[in-house]
Amino acid sequence: MDVVAATAGYEAWLAMFCPLNVPDLTYKHAQMADANDAFPFFRGTYYRWATLWPAACPELAAAPRVLAIGDLHVENFGTWRDADGRLCWGINDFDEADHLPYTDDLVRLAVSARLVRKAGALNTKTADACRAILDGYRGALAAGGTPFVLEERHTELRAVATATERDPVRYWAKLTKLLDDPAVSPPPDAQAVLLRGLPTEGLNPAFRFRPRAGMGSLGRPRYVAIADWSGGRVCREAKAIAPAATVWASGSTETTSKMAEAVARAVRAPDPFYRAEGGWVIRRLAPHCSRIGLDSLGKVDAGRVLTAMGAETANVHLGTAKAGATVLADLAHRPTGWLEAAARKMTDVITQDWTAWRAPHRSKA
Repeated sequence: MDVVAATAGYEAWLAMFCPLNVPDLTYKHAQMADANDAFPFFRGTYYRWATLWPAACPELAAAPRVLAIGDLHVENFGTWRDADGRLCWGINDFDEADHLPYTDDLVRLAVSARLVRKAGALNTKTADACRAILDGYRGALAAGGTPFVLEERHTELRAVATATERDPVRYWAKLTKLLDDPAVSPPPDAQAVLLRGLPTEGLNPAFRFRPRAGMGSLGRPRYVAIADWSGGRVCREAKAIAPAATVWASGSTETTSKMAEAVARAVRAPDPFYRAEGGWVIRRLAPHCSRIGLDSLGKVDAGRVLTAMGAETANVHLGTAKAGATVLADLAHRPTGWLEAAARKMTDVITQDWTAWRAPHRSKA
């Protein structure tokens, strides 16, 4: 099955779990066809990775399994405030969490680092990127986890988290442009979880559909509630939950998401606003409670950031019982350069798929 047929099949399957937004899908398909940058294609086609990776790297697909992130890449990291108000950093999206070989997340993260190099973000050689990822990953496994709280430590990450691009004035100006769009009435269950997520009752928020947010989940319904509260804005987002793309790729009949389980088990300071409820995942949206984009990542030391990303990947994998000792033992038997070799192979696989996707879309332009 080629990428065009696979995309149609995956989207038809996804539509069984939530109504898809056609304009968002059209936009996503166009972004995936960007002739100058393969990264949007990579981000938007995790369902293809779920099919192609085990076939391309069978020796790695046989590695010990953990509850993994799945759709891991350098833009799937962000910040939140914990229950004590501390600024924390880590994985931002667990939509595709599933029980997978631990190697899956590491290879995908390394491939993303290769792909974004053309964009000038995390500009580091593949060998160095892989070394940094593995150093952070092994270190966090050996330590039993290293939660990232950006108060008095992790100065590089704190600089990214508080960069100009995430200035509160800028952030709210951009987010509240949604108020210019027509008001909507979210499905009753989505509206209920949004209201429960606000800081107090009786706020009478404005409900809007949030288009063109993210990449991998584009097409799924996504609603926000924006309200004024005690002198400022507050916002909550509800996004439709669906099973991981690996369920589709494997032909499994499973219908439940492992997102909430992965978040709850991870070794980190929890985000008190991030939770699954019914068929929705709800989260707080605020200047320092959001994903960190490439525009900010390109301004810091790539090695240090990738080391932290490797460590945070381990923090999630450690949610699986005995994962630390099991994975460290398996890593000890891996040949030198295994991650770099796999990253190069999968970059070639993804690039070929990207070329195949662009051909029919170019002819339609």
